[in-house]
Amino acid sequence: MREAPPVRATIPAPERLELLWTLAWAAGLLFLLRFVSIQVLQHAHYRELAEKNRTQVIAQSAPRGRIISSDGELIASSKPSFSLVYFPGSPVPPSYAERLSAALAGPLGMKQEELKSSLRRAVTRETPARIAENLSVSAMFAISELKNIYSGIDVITEARRHYPFGSYLSHLVGYMGKMDSREWARYGALGGYSFDSRVGKAGLEKMYEKELRGKAGGIFMEVDSRGRLSQILESRKWVPGADIRLTVDSVVQAAAEDGLRKSSSGRGAVVAMDPRNGAVLAFVSAPGYDPNAFVSYSDEEFPKQAEKIPEFNIAVQGTYPPGSIFKIVSASAFLESGRIDPSDRVFCPGYYDAGSRVFKCWEKKGHGRMDFLDGLANSCDVYYYVSGLRAGPLSIERQARAFGLGRPTGIRLPDEKAGNLFGPTRRATRKSYWFVGDTLNLSIGQGETLVTPVQMAVMIAATASRGALWKPYYVDRVVSPEGKTLLSRSPIKNGEVRLKPETWDLIWQALKKTVDEGTGRPAIIKGAEVYGKTGTAQNPHGADHAWFVSFARVGDAAPQVAVAVLVEHGEHGSSAAGPIARRVMEA
Repeated sequence: MREAPPVRATIPAPERLELLWTLAWAAGLLFLLRFVSIQVLQHAHYRELAEKNRTQVIAQSAPRGRIISSDGELIASSKPSFSLVYFPGSPVPPSYAERLSAALAGPLGMKQEELKSSLRRAVTRETPARIAENLSVSAMFAISELKNIYSGIDVITEARRHYPFGSYLSHLVGYMGKMDSREWARYGALGGYSFDSRVGKAGLEKMYEKELRGKAGGIFMEVDSRGRLSQILESRKWVPGADIRLTVDSVVQAAAEDGLRKSSSGRGAVVAMDPRNGAVLAFVSAPGYDPNAFVSYSDEEFPKQAEKIPEFNIAVQGTYPPGSIFKIVSASAFLESGRIDPSDRVFCPGYYDAGSRVFKCWEKKGHGRMDFLDGLANSCDVYYYVSGLRAGPLSIERQARAFGLGRPTGIRLPDEKAGNLFGPTRRATRKSYWFVGDTLNLSIGQGETLVTPVQMAVMIAATASRGALWKPYYVDRVVSPEGKTLLSRSPIKNGEVRLKPETWDLIWQALKKTVDEGTGRPAIIKGAEVYGKTGTAQNPHGADHAWFVSFARVGDAAPQVAVAVLVEHGEHGSSAAGPIARRVMEA
């Protein structure tokens, strides 16, 4: 049963949204009209004025396009915001900046010295300038009174970015900040940007900057040769940016976020996919950050705070040993090799004697006699040691490559890691020997093998779809303010895991038995068939990391969700990661 997310930010009807912005725009103009009456001149007259004077503009940012979940929740939007602006005009006394900053510091909640510096700079240069942004209602009332005493100040309406779900999806959505010199070089020539424009700094906000950014409006002013305001020529309204519609479901995302936050460490990743097409249903990297915080930082604060952002995206940049979830890959290699009969039994006394070294099973007292189904359901290491030696390391390496290990998945996120596919082929390129112990470690997902959470999501989705290796995607389409689709994403296959139907049948049976009777019992969902595998990633620097990969279906329907969960320092996949996967699949 789907749980409601903690915050619901339903998209307003177009009429309500338009009314909200119209009222905000009108309010800004009313403030402006108190300072100077607006004169709308003809274009021909503008050209004549340009010969004698010059025009300056106070740009007013357009509402950025919305980022919307697949179930219609606003992940990012824009709301009206008010800024204090200084307009040069009649001469002001030397004490102007000192007295005005003292009067404004309290209502604005700013340091007087910071205000005084901004005002002095604007007065000295005799140029229009923003003095403060995101004004509170009380600040606007104070400014309304002060305008009768101090000439040159007014309030304008702008659009301000807002993230209703806070830190949810932060590593996908990203955050915004004022443009730096590199970004000016990139965007400046496109038009509509100024040095103090806010742009996307990470995630979707950065990748889709051109689409999300609307067409700015502005106040066009005629100034004389000394830079003093002669008159306001025009107030031009902005045009909003395009919307981005995601494949992410806000309810599934909330289940993943909340589950990971409540885990023992609060650190890790969750990636849920639709195994029928590769659409990302949930994407979490924890710890995350609240992008709302960066909307209000001053120029001085922003660089300091940006350094503190946990930008490392565990889901695509973190690499870990897969542990026993790799046994899905090994199991497919065993059955496809033709050297393993699924009914053959291997005796597990709790260890395997490799001659020069003893390799232990996680169950110290041993599992007894294990066949294929028992071996996977109980995650018996000894069964995999023996079967791995019989099938051979090359067969395991081939299957790992078929499942997409050792290369990026192609999800459109910065700095995705390829992991490390540990096998005899790679070892041969280093001109190093391959030992029996290497095969034993490879069989159970330990040793030098490293994977990312998103790779494991692709692997379990391929298992759920019986072979489709999808490229994960999270943007469904980009839509213009008029409702026209500007860009749409179609599912793309990175390959196919080709196994015999009977191999898939046995793997599915074993994964179902894992949940029903084995180490995956915490993922049981009443009324659904759940298939899963636990894993523990050895960590030489502290507590082991916990894995759980799974998929679920109802009746004979094709699975609609596949999920990979990693809990850093969670120790046991069954208890730490399994319940999170269950919450995601239940949502």
